[in-house]
Amino acid sequence: MDFTLNEEQQLLKDSAEKFVLQDYDFDKRHDILGSPIGYDPTVWRQMAELGWLGMPFPEENGGFAGSPVETMILMEAIGKGLLVEPYLPGIVLSGGLVSRCGSPEQNAQLIPGLMAGELKLAFAYAEPQSRFNLADVETNAEKQGDKFLLSGHKSVVLHGASADHFIVSARTSGQSRDTNGVTLFIVDAAADGLTIREYPTIDGLRAAEVVLRNISVNQDAVLGNFDSAYPEIELAIDHGIAALCAEAVGAMDALCDATLEYLKTRNQFGTNIGSFQVLQHRMVDMYMELEQSRSMSYMASLKLENEDANKRRKSLSAAKVQIGRSGRFVGQQAVQLHGGMGMTDELMVSHYFKRLTVIDTQFGNVDYHLDKMTEEPKG
Repeated sequence: MDFTLNEEQQLLKDSAEKFVLQDYDFDKRHDILGSPIGYDPTVWRQMAELGWLGMPFPEENGGFAGSPVETMILMEAIGKGLLVEPYLPGIVLSGGLVSRCGSPEQNAQLIPGLMAGELKLAFAYAEPQSRFNLADVETNAEKQGDKFLLSGHKSVVLHGASADHFIVSARTSGQSRDTNGVTLFIVDAAADGLTIREYPTIDGLRAAEVVLRNISVNQDAVLGNFDSAYPEIELAIDHGIAALCAEAVGAMDALCDATLEYLKTRNQFGTNIGSFQVLQHRMVDMYMELEQSRSMSYMASLKLENEDANKRRKSLSAAKVQIGRSGRFVGQQAVQLHGGMGMTDELMVSHYFKRLTVIDTQFGNVDYHLDKMTEEPKG
């Protein structure tokens, strides 16, 4: 299989990497992390001007009709620069759901603002008890005349405090953990009865607990098919997994480069430590894990367009397992080869390792996806 990027994709890759190298250094990221909202609106507008925010949306909505490969290219650059802007939750997850499930009216209302960087969405699907089970939904949507009343608790909503609207999964029929009976709703962040509690995550990003208490929404707030949103939620998370795999490859690539440069310049025992064969072998092991992860990331992005959901899920689980294992190995080796400095906040190595650790657990850890790979096909 040919993994060579075409001319447009190579231009996108070069542009994204140039942006990260020139406009998003460590000091700037540190300042952004300390800001009230946890990301830089100026950077977000730049990403919109570069066309990144419109990349995955269809041409009829004003987008560039990019494939998962284009998303992979951008997410790899985001991983290299450790960008904290809400591209994954706002564009890949929420924007993807609107694009695939939304009515023409919803697309016209939401997508232009998303592409311009003026409107921000957050996907509220996880709950305190659900862990990695997407069907474990106890948030309830009760029909009241021509409206719905939503009540429940959503956890770890990425960049939830800065969202203008939430896409909320709620149960409209059935029992908790039933794959049938789940519906998606678009909920205004300023709605009466909605409470948001923000907190920083270990990797420097922001998340929020979102509590809904009898929030009234109209029927036009329903996103996609009523009572049968589970396959779309699952597909959205699959897109999120592929994007995370690419981000992890970018982070591992940056760690390998930084560690190699350190070995070339650090002198100890009267000589350059990069001359020690045992350390050279460890660098080779790191690059082998990186290249295996890169191959699995390519495969994950290509498999997103597979219409067989069971094959798609198994491929993405295999990629997530490889990424989780390789990310831990590369992160640990980078920290150890940098010595005591590797654990300090003053060095980027520790920040990459923290992000890789969170990526391992996001959307299912290694153990979870190993189990998913051995499950019997559904249906």
